[in-house]
Amino acid sequence: MEWIILLIIGFIAAAIGALVGLGGGIIIVPALLFLGGTALFAPVSPQVSVGTSSVILIITGLSSTLAYMKQKKVDYKLGFILFIGSAPGSILGAYANKGLDMSQFSLYFGLFMVFMSFVLMFKSRAKPIFGTRGIPRTFIDQEGTHTYSIEPVTGTVASFIVGFFGGLFGIGGGSLMVPAMIMLFAVPPHVAVATSMLLIFLSAGVSSATHISLGNVEWFYAAALVPGAWFGAKFGAWLNARIASKTVVLLLRLVLILIGIRLIWQGIS
Repeated sequence: MEWIILLIIGFIAAAIGALVGLGGGIIIVPALLFLGGTALFAPVSPQVSVGTSSVILIITGLSSTLAYMKQKKVDYKLGFILFIGSAPGSILGAYANKGLDMSQFSLYFGLFMVFMSFVLMFKSRAKPIFGTRGIPRTFIDQEGTHTYSIEPVTGTVASFIVGFFGGLFGIGGGSLMVPAMIMLFAVPPHVAVATSMLLIFLSAGVSSATHISLGNVEWFYAAALVPGAWFGAKFGAWLNARIASKTVVLLLRLVLILIGIRLIWQGIS
């Protein structure tokens, strides 16, 4: 029964994560914390839930990135520029995670999710901050031709912050990186999601190595989550190709605020 529950959680988390570019950690982490201590599951600490999630994000990131590569939506240059900052940020965040207790973890994580959902609310009303500076890029899809630019220094600094939160919370950083790419550089939502999954794959490899060295991985849970995560990520990428950009942003906001509220309640109760 435990395997079936974790398999389903892995599939749902990866499908939603790949659909909106979050990686699935925002579902896996609270799910493990919630299930821990129930009749079927042993309690897990926030550190172990984050470490286990980081390992699963490697699978989710790889599976969805391969799918998005076939759709030709991944901006490799943008992804690797952002990885330069996110890699050291992931390591620092994984070490900083050691200082959080359960209530702090849930409260801060939840506030972070809700904040990002409100940031996205104003995305369509604001002009991209760095949309006309840096390396020019062009992307063509069924909605037309999109032009945007990559500002390397700003991107590296932003991705360091993203990597820190990814390592701290075990979320892969997509909940911050997708809005950042959209708002800072005018990256089309579909490209932002696809490139975020590449970044999540690369960053998760770094942060999970740190968590493994700290003993923060429950390998039974990880093994059960992997199959669902692999196929869920494929499904999420497939679904992403069939919905409009505005719908992607709307779904992203909805997922962030629902999980954020749930975690805030958990943190203060």
